[in-house]
Amino acid sequence: MADAKRAIAPRREIFGWAMFDFANQAYTLLIITVIFGDLFTQVIVGDRGDDFRLGNLLWSLALAISYALVVLTAPVLGAVMDFSGRRKLFLFTSYILTVATTCALYFAAPGWIVLAMVLLILSNFAYAVGESFIASFLPDLGPPRVLGRISGFGWSLGYVGGLVSAALALLFIGEVSAENFERARLVGPLAGLFFLAAGIPTFVWLLERGPKGVPQPGQTYLVAGLARLKTTLEKLGDFRDLAIFLVSIFFAMAGIYIVIAFAFIYGAQVIGWAPHVRTYMFVVVQITAALGALGFGFLQDRLGARPVYLATLSLWIVSILAIYGTPQLTLWIASAWDIDLEAQHVFLVVGCLAGASLGSSQSAGRALVAILSPRARAAEFFGFWGLASKLAAIFGILGLGLLQTRFGLHSSILFCAALFACAIVVCLFVSPSRGQAAARLHDERTVPR
Repeated sequence: MADAKRAIAPRREIFGWAMFDFANQAYTLLIITVIFGDLFTQVIVGDRGDDFRLGNLLWSLALAISYALVVLTAPVLGAVMDFSGRRKLFLFTSYILTVATTCALYFAAPGWIVLAMVLLILSNFAYAVGESFIASFLPDLGPPRVLGRISGFGWSLGYVGGLVSAALALLFIGEVSAENFERARLVGPLAGLFFLAAGIPTFVWLLERGPKGVPQPGQTYLVAGLARLKTTLEKLGDFRDLAIFLVSIFFAMAGIYIVIAFAFIYGAQVIGWAPHVRTYMFVVVQITAALGALGFGFLQDRLGARPVYLATLSLWIVSILAIYGTPQLTLWIASAWDIDLEAQHVFLVVGCLAGASLGSSQSAGRALVAILSPRARAAEFFGFWGLASKLAAIFGILGLGLLQTRFGLHSSILFCAALFACAIVVCLFVSPSRGQAAARLHDERTVPR
């Protein structure tokens, strides 16, 4: 009952929280999804004679290492944040580290593979833990009945940020090639400074709620956080539905991170698109992802969290099958309608499906974790969300990286469809009402420190 009566945060604070999604999308889009991935595989590594398979594998390895660091640290950092009541400090630290290391990617020149990998690992680690940190504020912004639309608003605003950063990239960077390297290397400073400027409203308007714990004499915050984490693990059975849902998140995010890391590499290597078509895909994915996150967020508050989440995963399976079948689909349409059609143009249409899936599934998953998490341990449980997501990233990206060395990137993309199917099956065992009741009971029993 207390959850239902909880007031919605002021609009200014919700906007400040959502602006972090707006800011960090520049990193996801420009560094991981679109430009630096191509730059790394095609120019910095540049193994064109082997179909870029070495570059793809090293790209997978660097991302996997960064996500492994998140797996090792996210729950502990979350527990320390909950105990200390200093979530904004942790968020600010991750923000500054992301900005600094992303700007430093400018110095990764052709052949400087180790430097590029180290900076990628550090920047992606800082960005990834920051995702968990900012998400832990979501339960404070309103009752469960509105968290879907708030999460959807943040994610959709993030894709607007992606559009803005893509426009800047088009203006200042141009195509990714060895001949254009001096401009293409500006992607690091561009993404870093965009994140720096757009993230300021978050730290101005987002409030720090909850009591601040003080360690006992001779005890550090880290020790206190580890003790708190130990208690949570011992009582994890009390949050059965959240634990099951995190397994579903694992499979879903494994598929999503493959798409994020390889979609534009796939477009370049399998579809063979022209630079202007890649630019169009920037816009298509950002717009459809924003609309998907916003639309499904409102549906989630009306139809329920689990049904909408399952619908987004089903949409993903359709999208992956369409991505795989783009070359064959192009030939069929061209033959049936007797028109001159290229695979890159069909791929743009497929991008609409993938974009809608991308925004909606991540937003729905984040909102459902917020609904199932006790507020007293929000940062800690979003640390587990980060752990599940990044462990999934390691599994998915390395799995795809290894598969494509044997079967090629085109066939290996079907791995994603299998992952989304597993996520659907696991989620069928989740009861949101039961999980929400468990979280509410925990908060009612929690004694203020």
